[in-house]
Amino acid sequence: MKRSTNPTKFLTAEESRQVAAAVEQAEKRTSGEIKLVLVRHCWTDIQSRAARLFKKLNLHQTRRRNCVMIVLVLTNHEFLVHGDQGIHEKVGQDFWKDVRDRMGACFKEDRFGDGLAEGIGLIADKLAHFFPPQTDDTDEISDEVAYQE
Repeated sequence: MKRSTNPTKFLTAEESRQVAAAVEQAEKRTSGEIKLVLVRHCWTDIQSRAARLFKKLNLHQTRRRNCVMIVLVLTNHEFLVHGDQGIHEKVGQDFWKDVRDRMGACFKEDRFGDGLAEGIGLIADKLAHFFPPQTDDTDEISDEVAYQE
């Protein structure tokens, strides 16, 4: 199937439900936050774009600095997993590479819902280990997918 590069039409309805369920389940297990961002194109390197999006969406303002953002750049066919300072200091670069590799294997087979759900699950495992749920925890970041041109 040829996928749209329109961020709001990229995921099928079933994939959207799968991803929403994965985020909901993940965030029940941790005080951390997970945000999926779909971007049409990126005219600069993805690292720079991700850093700007992280700030633009106020993902750096979680109390424990434990938000993880997954960015898919649709026209460029690239993606990135970006963890805030609190979680990155605990897991290091190898963890992000492993998550990216496992998601990428699914993406190559056009199984974006499966890849995102698997990546979210792996991220949730680490977040749950280092940032378990807190009694005073609130959902600091919307679970909705963010769409950017």
